[in-house]
Amino acid sequence: MQKGIPVRRFVLLAAGLFCLAFLLAPPTRAETGASANLSGAVGVLSSGAPAGYVGSAACANCHAAQSKAWAGSHHAKAMAVADEQNVLGDFSGQSIENAGSHGRFFKQDGKFRVETEGADGKLQVFTVSHTFGLAPLQQYLVTFPDGRVQTLPWAWDTRPKDKGGQRWFHVYGDQPIPPGDVLHWTGRQQTWNYMCAECHSTALHKGYDAEANSYHTTFSEISIGCESCHGPGADHLKWAQKPDDAPLKGFAHAAARRALADWTPDPATGSPAKGAARPSGDEVELCARCHSRRGALSEDWKPGAPLADTHMSAYLTRGLFEADGQMLDEVFNDQSFKQSRMYAKGVVCSDCHDPHSGQLKAAGAEVCAQCHAPRKFAVAQHTGHPAGPKSPDCISCHMPARTYMVVDRRHDHSFRIPRPDLTVKIGAPNTCNACHADKSAQWAADAITRWHGPEHKGLQTYAEAFQRARDGDPDSREALIALAKDPLVPGVARGAALVELASFPSSASAQAVADGLKDPDPVVRIAAARNLSAQPPEQKLGLAAGVLDDPVRGVRLEVGRALVDAPLDQATPAQRAAVAHLLEESLAILRLDEDRPEGRANLATFLMGQGKIAEAEDELRAGLRLDPRASELSANLADLYRRTQRDAQATQVLEGALALDPQNAALHHALGLALVRQKNYPQALEQLAQATQLAPDDARFAYVYGVALKSLGQKDQSVAVLQAALERHPYNAELLNAMLGEALGKGDVANAAPLAQRLAKVNPDDPRIAQLAKKLSGQ
Repeated sequence: MQKGIPVRRFVLLAAGLFCLAFLLAPPTRAETGASANLSGAVGVLSSGAPAGYVGSAACANCHAAQSKAWAGSHHAKAMAVADEQNVLGDFSGQSIENAGSHGRFFKQDGKFRVETEGADGKLQVFTVSHTFGLAPLQQYLVTFPDGRVQTLPWAWDTRPKDKGGQRWFHVYGDQPIPPGDVLHWTGRQQTWNYMCAECHSTALHKGYDAEANSYHTTFSEISIGCESCHGPGADHLKWAQKPDDAPLKGFAHAAARRALADWTPDPATGSPAKGAARPSGDEVELCARCHSRRGALSEDWKPGAPLADTHMSAYLTRGLFEADGQMLDEVFNDQSFKQSRMYAKGVVCSDCHDPHSGQLKAAGAEVCAQCHAPRKFAVAQHTGHPAGPKSPDCISCHMPARTYMVVDRRHDHSFRIPRPDLTVKIGAPNTCNACHADKSAQWAADAITRWHGPEHKGLQTYAEAFQRARDGDPDSREALIALAKDPLVPGVARGAALVELASFPSSASAQAVADGLKDPDPVVRIAAARNLSAQPPEQKLGLAAGVLDDPVRGVRLEVGRALVDAPLDQATPAQRAAVAHLLEESLAILRLDEDRPEGRANLATFLMGQGKIAEAEDELRAGLRLDPRASELSANLADLYRRTQRDAQATQVLEGALALDPQNAALHHALGLALVRQKNYPQALEQLAQATQLAPDDARFAYVYGVALKSLGQKDQSVAVLQAALERHPYNAELLNAMLGEALGKGDVANAAPLAQRLAKVNPDDPRIAQLAKKLSGQ
């Protein structure tokens, strides 16, 4: 295999599913209207339905109670054709101005219209084709002739007026979102076909045509119907006409059923003493297909399969979760719930929620009393508050809430014990101060200690390790390894520990990765497989030998991506065949996201690993046609040109990208490097300096700028830049090496010794650094 050219690696986006999380580039301007493949009444089988689907209406005769409950649910109203019955917003001519954006809502020719800024920034009138969601807000979709469906930025607050509702609002609040911004409603990250459709409709087929850059998206039902969870029902209907003892009653697949559970509270503790074994592919995995932050790997989902077989879940990473695992961004519950003791004990979603209506099985905190005795918990001894109507309940203390999309208040499902002491230590929020905002976190921590003693309880034990890892502290390495190996730690956290561990390479870290590849939880194996990419190419195949035929697609994808550049000269014929199959499958999975710039970047990285340079270039150019502002692709394309001795083309690409995005630090950095190679040093320094100023938290940018300054004889300025960067990033290996060299060059042992000690922590397997650190410290 021809040696591949390294390019920055892009991870698959684990996209949120309620369309308003992210965005990108504009669709073509068009007069809008619902296309035929996106029509259909709720519960009625669409003309685009795959074989074997019958529609929810066909279920009502035999399952009347369930059908009635479903008909009033958010699932049934997840999407609908925009008509008088389904549209809840006031389209009587109201206008609204918000953060530089305009919206006017009216009816014309029997159609619901919205006047707002289009992709070109000019006011245009768009026709609403569909409603999206029910409560506490309803959004509206616009269908374009190329099949692209976009989510308008204006939503209707469906709450009662006395609750602040019955009004139009912009889903990003007062945040200005100008055309061309990644969050503008015409952008690709507001494209229903990719971002939202799978979890608002049934049996969805995205139908993207890469050559035409258009969609022909189809579904069996316009909203979330019975077959979204149970799978196609045609054979079940045949079974119903002539029932027999078939275990699945005509269904080809079903979620694995949990053994009968006993949730009787223990009189001593007030909580159930027993749990229930959790089978693979159970009900939680079924719900997680939509109630998780994840990206799709395949449209071939079946009930009973692990989520990781068709979707790639997000980990407990910065920007999505607090360091202690509390939800931060929109994460849709699954990763939160899988951190909980309830999940560990075998609790499933339908223990609390009716699966057809979606409602709680009891009002508010009364649902907790199904398993937890109120006499033990709804008392001052437990809550620290006098009993009464103003006393906090289970939900307020153990399910802290955040508000998304201005009005949508959602509760964290990790059911964690309040830990204000962690607020004191690492800044993670705590539910006590959510109510007692006038008090300090230390005050709240002291109160918890008075009520429950100094021992901090709870299943989530990883907050401090994750925070230290996020801070770049190599002392977190041992804690992360311990978390990754502890079977009592939730799998979603063990996987996150391996993700964080990638920043702290060592022989011990590599062993933890090898162990993670054998973990029974596919989420852990996926995280371990991602770490394979950082291992020496000649070692990858040996480490991955046991997972070449992993039963879970998500694991196979990551293994295939890791092995794309692995030499196979020492492989057995069976291994060669297995790797060839993995690479073929991985490429097919990556092609599912050809409609996304980041999807094209993933494809390019994979093809580069195979040495297919021309094909990789084609993918990067295709991605830039989808979104000329996708700066990562421009940087990657320029890097490809650099490595193939086409520096002039690299410069041209970067200058063009900067014209569209002049404040992008990565582009300035890449252009600076290109100019260095062309020996245009003055302009190169300007670009490298600009990158450092725009992104002061990027250690690499500062390091390269500092080295460039030194190379051009500006030593004092170089030292100042590197020292300032090291203060921001005290454990960055490149910065430590540079400043250690400076100190040693001056014979400054007092400053060199602590630098060497820090560097020894960063590189624990390098005996030379350890020996130098000992020598400098006088040991």
